[in-house]
Order: sequence, then C-alpha cells, then structure tokens
Amino acid sequence: MTLAPSIVERMTRARGDLRMGVPVVLTGAGEAALAVAVEALTPARLADLRRFGLPELALTARRAVTLKTAAYDTDLVRVAVPAEADVDWIAALADPVDDLRVPMKGPLRAMRGGGAGLHRAALALAKSARLLPAALLVRVDHPLVLAAENALTLLRLDEIAPELARLSPLDEVVAARLPIAAAGLGRVHIFRPEDGGDEHYAIEVGQPDRARPVLARLHSACFTGDVLGSLKCDCGPQLRAALAQMGEAGAGVLLYLNQEGRGIGLANKLRAYALQDQGFDTVEANHRLGFEDDERDFRIGAEILRKMGFSAVRLLTNNPRKVAMLESCGLTVAERVPLKVGHTPQNAGYLATKAAKSGHLL
Repeated sequence: MTLAPSIVERMTRARGDLRMGVPVVLTGAGEAALAVAVEALTPARLADLRRFGLPELALTARRAVTLKTAAYDTDLVRVAVPAEADVDWIAALADPVDDLRVPMKGPLRAMRGGGAGLHRAALALAKSARLLPAALLVRVDHPLVLAAENALTLLRLDEIAPELARLSPLDEVVAARLPIAAAGLGRVHIFRPEDGGDEHYAIEVGQPDRARPVLARLHSACFTGDVLGSLKCDCGPQLRAALAQMGEAGAGVLLYLNQEGRGIGLANKLRAYALQDQGFDTVEANHRLGFEDDERDFRIGAEILRKMGFSAVRLLTNNPRKVAMLESCGLTVAERVPLKVGHTPQNAGYLATKAAKSGHLL
C-alpha cells in the first residue's frame, strides 16, 4: 500500500500550484527547471527565482506573431528575460490587453538551441489550468532535492506527456429528475473527470431510445450568453432553442460542457472581449492571447454519450468540426440538424467570423 499521489493527482496539484503562483519542478531529457505561471507571478517570487539563474519566458507561437518574435521552436518561443526586467515587463509580453497602449516591448531576444520540452510542458499545464499560456522557467540542478526541501510538486516529462494528450476518464456522479420549462420532463446527469477537472452535465429530455439516433447537442458553457443574455454571441438562444426542439420531439440529450470561451476559460474569454473592443475579431483575439482558434475537446461529449448508452446521434449544430470529432470517436452522426437562431445586430461580426474563419455553416 502507498499513500503517494499518482501522476494524475500530482498534475492536478501542479495546476493548483500554478494558479496560486507556486512554482512546480519539471524534469526531462537530462534537464530540470522551476516553472511558474506568468499570470500569478509576483515581484517576491521573481526575486526568489532569480537566485537560481536567468529566467526564460515561454510563450506560444501565436503570441510570438503578435510580438513579431521568431518562434525558433516552431510551436513556442523562449525569450531571454533581461536582468532589469520586472514583473510588469514580463506580464506585458504575456497579456495582450495593453498591446495598443504599450506597443514597444523589445528588443526581444528569442532563444534557439537546446531543448524546449520543459517550456512546452509548462505552457500546456498553464493552458489546462485556464491561465494565460505564458510561463517563466529557471533551469536548476538537483531537482529532487529542491522539490523535497521546498515541498514543491515535481513532474517528469515522460510521465505527464501521455496524460496531457489523453482524455481523463469520466464517471457519472449522480442523476436526478428535473422538470424544465423548455422541454418538460428532464433528467440531469453529472459527470466528473478522474483528474479533478471541471464537471460536465447531460440534460436528458424524455426517455430517448438508445437503439435509435438521438437528437443531441454538444453545448459549451457560456456564462455571458446562457446566464447574462449577452448579445455578443448566439449561445443563449441556441441553448434554449435546442432544449425546446427536444421538448417538441419528446426526447433528446443536451450535453453542457464546461469549456467556456472555446476552451480558454471565462477570464481569458473576457480578455478576448477586451481585445474585440479594440477592433480584433474573435479568432484574432484568441491568437493575440496565445491560444488557437478553438481549444475545446469534443472527445468529452463523445465519451459522455457512450457512457449514457448512445451510439448514434442527430446532431444539433452548425459546426462541422463537432460532427467530425464525434465520428472520429466512433459515434455515428446520422444527421446534422442546423440550429440557426440568435442573430442580432450586436453579434453580426462574430457570426461572420465563425462562418469565414471557423467553418460554421450559418
């Protein structure tokens, strides 16, 4: 018997550490480094890190384009942090909200040569913690001793790489009946990933026949649209229209996936909104933040549908990517059912961008 946490548990702990500004120790390929999320970096922590050596700032290639800095590692850039640089200087490179107000940030020295595996892992952990994809790393010796003496979480690249790529298994926690206005009889199922991540919900309308394609929707959480009635997107109307259509049909299942802001989290989505106020469209805003167009993982939806006993769906969506992802996961998409609602003068540009750049059929 052992009480030592597994790699999944240590990665969950590491995400919590990064959100609180606590460094984690990363090791691999004969190297080791302390890594901290830039979003949570403080002057005191920066001073502590500098006692170990010269910090290196890791940013995604998307962010590097905005900074006009060569990404020699293809998918990321390593920037040498000058000795005189303070937390504000580092944060300005990571957070694009002030790019127009403070456009001059260089000259920046992008590093080349050597491995970037530790930096890549730090960025992936920051993303999975719903933080800005930016990390500060300082190379260290004797990582095992350093981690033990300072009670820091230590992660090996060969252990975390498979975990970062795979979908954490989902377990149903509870289900209960819930009458809902839009669809009448309903039943809500809660699914929890084993890695301690966000829970996801399935709203089962009526009593769908598992032997036939079920009317289904994969709906990503949108606090601003679903709860506040935001006019910047069509999410709220899509949610209500999908449930109403299932109610009219007498059966269906709506998956409410906690992947806010196309998988970047609510805080980063609001950062993207601030950039849209400066004139950037939704895709450009995501790129300036350092994210891809869409960071969602629709494998989650496929796994929940399988857990509920469904193998075929009539999918309520305008997004061909959802169809392709479900089919790649072994589910049959018998029909794509359009869901064209919620068009407003305020979201016309947003919808045009979804059609032109993200391939939505609007």
